[in-house]
Amino acid sequence: MSKRAEVVENTNIIKKTAGDRTFDFINYTILVLILFIILYPLWLIVISSVSDAREVLAGHVFLYPIGLTFDSYTEILGYRTLWTGYRNTLFYTLAGTTISVISTMMAAYASSRKFLGKGLVNFYFVFTMFFNGGLIPTFLTMRDLGLYDNVWIMIIAGAISVWNLMIARTYVTNSIPGEMYEASMIDGANHFQVFFRIVLPLSKTIIAVLIVYYGVQRWNDYFTGLIYLRNRMLLPLQTYLKEILASLQSTSNLIDQMDSYTIQDSVEALQRAEAAKYSIIVISTVPMIVLYIIMQKYFVEGVMIGSLKG
Repeated sequence: MSKRAEVVENTNIIKKTAGDRTFDFINYTILVLILFIILYPLWLIVISSVSDAREVLAGHVFLYPIGLTFDSYTEILGYRTLWTGYRNTLFYTLAGTTISVISTMMAAYASSRKFLGKGLVNFYFVFTMFFNGGLIPTFLTMRDLGLYDNVWIMIIAGAISVWNLMIARTYVTNSIPGEMYEASMIDGANHFQVFFRIVLPLSKTIIAVLIVYYGVQRWNDYFTGLIYLRNRMLLPLQTYLKEILASLQSTSNLIDQMDSYTIQDSVEALQRAEAAKYSIIVISTVPMIVLYIIMQKYFVEGVMIGSLKG
């Protein structure tokens, strides 16, 4: 390296003052504290799920497991219905997310184009975001459509989120030049060809964001199954987990009210219910955490681009 290059390189190095170093120290400290506040509850749930329930109830578990045991997982995973719920939820999540993403992207592309009555259509979408018919009218409508106790209710219901639609529409409007549409139309392409050959390939980032949003929504949905499904073989995982937790808690309450059981039996039942809570949380959230990790590189970029004014 020549002396001239060394001089130029040295002039580009900005020396930090004492004030800069103090600011960096305070900034990093605050960020570490925020990170700890966010991650510690998750860590506490994990270590509580593998700790002795007596130590958890006594409040002795803080930083590491005490009395390492997997009895709560063994008990929860012993429910046969749990595996049925996992199978159902995987199907509902994959099928529902696929339909939701495709429908949202189609609506986003259509609403980003200029056409007669566009303002009325956009008003219709936004209106449904703030107002709905309520639980009973919605239930009657779904029943009349033949969706009650039907597997399709878990896939079709709530297929499009207006909020996600607005994010996707903004992304399509700002990220795909209008000249590209005009050129494709001149070449004889119709709207379907433009959508599948231009819009979708150029919208991978926002599609990844929609997959995370809809995937989490579908995975965590227990209320739809609770209201619309009567056949227990069709229930999703979250509904089964809620029932398991409720049964453990009700067993504990029943033992408290029966004189024929000893206090020790009641305490053990309470410990089982408490340990099951943490195990259920871990079992139900791990797949979504994995999904976030896989989609992380697309997630931030897609949200920021989709949030621009357009």
